[in-house]
Amino acid sequence: MTSPEAPDSAAAPPPSRTEPTAPSAEDLLLATARGEEQAFAQLYDRLSAGVHGTARAVLRDPDHAAEVTQEVMLEVWRTAARFDPTRASARTWVMTLAHRRAVDRVRAVQSQRERDQRSLDGMHHPPFDVVAEEVEDEMERARVRDCLGSLTDTQRDAVLMAYYGGHTYREVAARLTAPLPTVKSRIRDGLLRLRDCLGVPA
Repeated sequence: MTSPEAPDSAAAPPPSRTEPTAPSAEDLLLATARGEEQAFAQLYDRLSAGVHGTARAVLRDPDHAAEVTQEVMLEVWRTAARFDPTRASARTWVMTLAHRRAVDRVRAVQSQRERDQRSLDGMHHPPFDVVAEEVEDEMERARVRDCLGSLTDTQRDAVLMAYYGGHTYREVAARLTAPLPTVKSRIRDGLLRLRDCLGVPA
């Protein structure tokens, strides 16, 4: 009697393997709350682009948006223990932080601009155009060039663009990628230093 052949083990299908699922954002945030840096690194990779997009939509300025993104992700690392998965998803919680921080930045920037403008309005220096005319009318151009060397680089660039390049203050601000009140302040301070250097009476 012939015994049945043993099954060919080589032909048997390999045991099925279940691929590990990626942790959810909620899991990563909870792990971050426990101080797990690797979890935070994964959470950063997953959500930072969305944080930047939220900040950019509010601020319109890429530099401010990038700064807010870093601030928000740092806040996530520091305050992850406050996250409650029963109240919101991890993405919603983080994007809410991003929106609030971006709105705070808008208010801070606006407040600074208003303070700068009030400071400019409250000063009793001669108008910019009057000072520029005194400098050009009463002193030789050679002395002006010498005195330009006493200005800071930012003051000199702003003054040259505005009074020797014929650009408006807004054009100067755009070329220097600086806020308009800051540019006005640089021009004012630069012209006053020029006047003092050249000996033009106030």
